[in-house]
Amino acid sequence: MPAGIAELLSAQGWAFWVAALVGVTILGLAKGGFAGLGVLGVPIMALGMSPVLAAAILLPILLVQDVFSVKAFGAHREDAILKIMVPGACIGIFAGWALARFVSVSVVEAAVGLIAIVFAIQRIRAEHRGVPARLGRAWEGVAMGAAAGFTSQIAHAGGPPFQMHVLPKKLPRDMFIGTSSVFFALINWLKVPAYYALGAFTPENLWLAAALMPAALASTWAGTVLVRRIDGPRFYAIMHALMILVGGKLAWDGLSALV
Repeated sequence: MPAGIAELLSAQGWAFWVAALVGVTILGLAKGGFAGLGVLGVPIMALGMSPVLAAAILLPILLVQDVFSVKAFGAHREDAILKIMVPGACIGIFAGWALARFVSVSVVEAAVGLIAIVFAIQRIRAEHRGVPARLGRAWEGVAMGAAAGFTSQIAHAGGPPFQMHVLPKKLPRDMFIGTSSVFFALINWLKVPAYYALGAFTPENLWLAAALMPAALASTWAGTVLVRRIDGPRFYAIMHALMILVGGKLAWDGLSALV
């Protein structure tokens, strides 16, 4: 390893490495099948570094994790959902990039978090009442795709809008994971030009991402192994619980910054 790179890695304090390792591990589990957890990655990493640095380091890691996630589950994707939501996501990402200077991240986080909590509670009640799967209209898919792209670009919180549209369909476990993995892989690649324009892909950031890559890939593999041991009903119960957890985290972060 070149001396300059060794100095760069050793210059980071213990808080950086603890937060970074926990953050990429959670992201790996999310990419491995526990969709929704990924939104916690940046906030956790931000405990040991600036949120801007965390996002810059994470995007290259996410792009590599997406390859493994799509390889593991992508064949089970539901193309009809992707054909509706991906165009909406493109609109949302562009809007997020164009409006970033005018939109408060805290407001977006608070709104998404509170809506996610209400939605998850409503879905849990619906499951107990045995409400049948809901197909949803095409315009709803476009709108939720746009919301996912927008919130992903603004606040790295695209999971809840995606799940609000797809969870009520009650897809088979692997199809839900496969559709989610392909959707967010596409979103992450769509975000690359904006991050490049902002100068996020510096040699230093890429070396830090490379140092974290083994932990990121190991946790992605662990996620794919663990999620396959969970049956469909239990998987959906976990997804609803994760939505409440993630929604609570987003709402807390957003409201705390606004108060």
